[in-house]
Amino acid sequence: MTDSRSDVTRYAFRLLSYRGRSENELRERLARKGFSADAVSRTLLHLKEAGFIDDAALALDLKRQALGQKKLGYGAARSFMQKRGLPRNLVEATLGYDEDVELDNARDLLRKKRKCVENYLTTKEKKRLYDYLSRRGFSASVISKVLRDFESDEREEG
Repeated sequence: MTDSRSDVTRYAFRLLSYRGRSENELRERLARKGFSADAVSRTLLHLKEAGFIDDAALALDLKRQALGQKKLGYGAARSFMQKRGLPRNLVEATLGYDEDVELDNARDLLRKKRKCVENYLTTKEKKRLYDYLSRRGFSASVISKVLRDFESDEREEG
């Protein structure tokens, strides 16, 4: 593979045209394509200075996706962002922790599942809902609170 700056830049722009990428993610993809480390570093520096790579902006966008659209818990949101190559300290600073947001997301997911669940939860159904929320990255304390609220709402309606 040729290491001309235009080839590396062209390939980097092609990758960025599909979706936003972190600096680490882009570095990894360019290296995998066979470009030299020096050419990759120079290209990434140029793209960063030009504003095409911005890890902080990407972190905010991924937070919005994870918590707002996908309704993930903070554990899964953290993992989602780190898989995209963002540094741990940036992920932690961007995410923060807000129990109210996590509770709201868990409640929203349970409301969606509510259509599938009868009025009173059996032990097996509780376990399924617990496991579902756990896989979505919610903490045990949040899941317990939401399930208690869910059961008390069901009793009031029933």
